[in-house]
Amino acid sequence: MPKFRYKAVNATGKKMTGTIEAASEQIALDKLSEQQLWASSLTDLSRSLLYRDIELGGPQVKTEHFTIFCRQLATMYRSGISLVEAVRILSEQSPGKPFRKILAVITAEMEGGTAFSVAVAAHPKIFTPVFVNMVRAGEAGGNLDEMLERLAIFFEKERATREKVKSAMVYPVIMMVIMVLVVTFMMLFVIPRYVESFAMMEIELPLPTVLIMGMSNWMQTYWYALLLLLLLPVLLLRVIRGNERASRELDYWKLRVPVFGKLWHKQAIARFSRTFSSLYVAAIPILPSLTIVSHVVGNAAIGKVISDIREEVRSGNSIAEPLQATWLFPPMVVQMIAVGERSGSLDTMLEKVADFYEADVDTLADRLKVLLEPLMIVALTGVVGLIVLAVLMPSFKLMQNM
Repeated sequence: MPKFRYKAVNATGKKMTGTIEAASEQIALDKLSEQQLWASSLTDLSRSLLYRDIELGGPQVKTEHFTIFCRQLATMYRSGISLVEAVRILSEQSPGKPFRKILAVITAEMEGGTAFSVAVAAHPKIFTPVFVNMVRAGEAGGNLDEMLERLAIFFEKERATREKVKSAMVYPVIMMVIMVLVVTFMMLFVIPRYVESFAMMEIELPLPTVLIMGMSNWMQTYWYALLLLLLLPVLLLRVIRGNERASRELDYWKLRVPVFGKLWHKQAIARFSRTFSSLYVAAIPILPSLTIVSHVVGNAAIGKVISDIREEVRSGNSIAEPLQATWLFPPMVVQMIAVGERSGSLDTMLEKVADFYEADVDTLADRLKVLLEPLMIVALTGVVGLIVLAVLMPSFKLMQNM
């Protein structure tokens, strides 16, 4: 009998892994459900490696392609096209080759009798726990069309918010790169020419000029160290992200960064509210929902708070009560959740919070783009201007002596 390896979450929100024997994937899933386990991944151990997708770092699917897939799948299914046929059509017209391969595999599994939720759960790098659990809830409740529509809306709003934040970040990053390149070019190719001229004049150089010349000499001699210095932040970030506690501390302080910290904070709150609302509507139990949300919120510090809330809820407390003790959740969010819990309309309150913060992210991102553009131009002009001034100061002094 085939053996399956599973990853699941139990009723208390604890992650579980193990193996189970069953005649098919659907039977394996049913057995896990009987044990009150929500499977996020199910792998057939008897399947040959020849039939598995093996790609370096896993298949990469653009967010844009996945969002379009969700919208097209929801539209086709609501129009009366069978789910298998809809996935097959999308597997043929998807713009990304890795995604086409995955959808083709899913189509083949569905044609063999595998449920859509089980087929997509085998590709956790592409189909998130939110997607898998909402599809599974739709299949169980007979309202898959509604769940697919909600998923399409969820990922469209998620992508729109993410793109807004990216657009606010792109200009400062580009200007910083240009600044580094301009300064490096001047230090390596422009300043040395003036150094030779000053050496021939044998005049006493002002302190700013001496400092600039010293920096230029150092960069010419230890250019490889400069490359290491540029790579150091990237390497350091990877090391920090590899450590759970360090990653949580970094994300905590990211939220306190002037200007951008507020943008990241609002984005995380919007993602929390939208994801939690979607899972609540799908009738996913509160504890597994909080577990999923804590991993997809996009900020380890906020994710830790959500994990702690899950423990409080498991002990019988409300969701809103422990949120009041942390500044990571604004008072408005806490009050809206409290009203939702009392009135039995938690999903509606969370959707309103998500709508509010998504609109706030849009407004703040647009405002930042308008404000940062002149500031970055002034900063670039100022840095280059100071270098040029330091280089020209000996010439001014020489003209005065004449």
